[in-house]
Amino acid sequence: MLILLVYVAIFAISFLVVRFLVHKTTTDYTALKTVTFGDESAVKANRIASVVSVVTIFLIWGSFTGSSWVPGFVHAPGPFAGETSFVYTIETEDGQKDDATVFVRVADFGEETEKFEVDPGDGIAKNDAVGMPASRSTTIIFDKNDEVTRKDGAKVVAIDGVAIGAEGEIQTPAGRFTLTGKGAISFSPPKGLQMEPIWLPPPEAVVSRVVEIASEGYRDSTLAKHLGYSLFRVIAGFLFGALLGIPLGYAMGLSNWFRGWFEPIVEFMRPVPPLALIPLVIIWFGIGETGKIILLFLASLWIMAISARAGVSGVNISKVHAAYSLGASKYQIMRYVIVPNSLPEIFTGARVAMGVCWGTVVAAELVAATEGAGMMIMVASKFQLTDIVLMGIILIGVIGFGIDILMRKAENWLVPWKGRS
Repeated sequence: MLILLVYVAIFAISFLVVRFLVHKTTTDYTALKTVTFGDESAVKANRIASVVSVVTIFLIWGSFTGSSWVPGFVHAPGPFAGETSFVYTIETEDGQKDDATVFVRVADFGEETEKFEVDPGDGIAKNDAVGMPASRSTTIIFDKNDEVTRKDGAKVVAIDGVAIGAEGEIQTPAGRFTLTGKGAISFSPPKGLQMEPIWLPPPEAVVSRVVEIASEGYRDSTLAKHLGYSLFRVIAGFLFGALLGIPLGYAMGLSNWFRGWFEPIVEFMRPVPPLALIPLVIIWFGIGETGKIILLFLASLWIMAISARAGVSGVNISKVHAAYSLGASKYQIMRYVIVPNSLPEIFTGARVAMGVCWGTVVAAELVAATEGAGMMIMVASKFQLTDIVLMGIILIGVIGFGIDILMRKAENWLVPWKGRS
């Protein structure tokens, strides 16, 4: 929640700064258009906003992971690391009380915890030494060296002078304390706001993993080979889906019979997630490359069919009547009216289908895959190698974004009339 609030605050501040300071010094000729609201051509991505957005995400990531690539003054408070201590008070069955000190050494992220010893001191309660990692809690068996133990009826009644009970929780400068069901001390030093690397590694750890796997490989394959296999599967599945889905969509948009015949099938399969088809794909086509490509083919087929059908159905009928009045044949209507006017919808569907294929390839590579970004992510997750998982996610996103940009460029080149009457 705190990260979300920081993000929203940066968004609002950046918007105000750009709107009232940067734009005041430049001339926005688009804003001089007579009609702008609702006009797609008047809404262009603000490049300053894009840059600030990416930088903001990077700064938040680095701030909440303690990255060395981010200035220290923007770091979120980190967990306590170092030496601390607290005093616990025990009370015996006969009402006798005694104090003892627990000395704690908290190892920072990436450091090993160490065992050490302290002078036990005098009295029935003895001093203890505990080593633990940062941002974690530990259970302290305080009476392992005491003269009177819990089995003898002794119990902890206070910590650093603050009374504590079986179901209570107290907070002292040393940290948070509770008692377990058997009366042991559960201790958590201040955790701060930074995330542990096992949950979210800093940017430099992810980049170092990219360099390492690019040069040395991961599970006997280089990074380029992993990404190449995933890219091949996605493109192959998408192309097969488009080759069948687009003609199917045209047929459904132009023929009542085709639409009535195929619409129940398409509308039934469209909401079925591709992941639900994995068991059937394995049973029918095996665990090789064929099954993976067919799963991606099914992920894109229905999207392409629906987008092509929507493109045909959305053609302005006045254009068709105008072409007929000029003596155009059905082939010419198809070639010069229906296909050009349906291409914008098809390109939109293609971009959606490509994104779904990238999301599905991770699951497709779960089954007996030896190469692929999805396989790399899933294997790394089993060993809690979060830096590799994050690396794979980022690379998939970057490649997918790059493909989407190429498809936009192709759309602008092939369909320059999009958005025009």
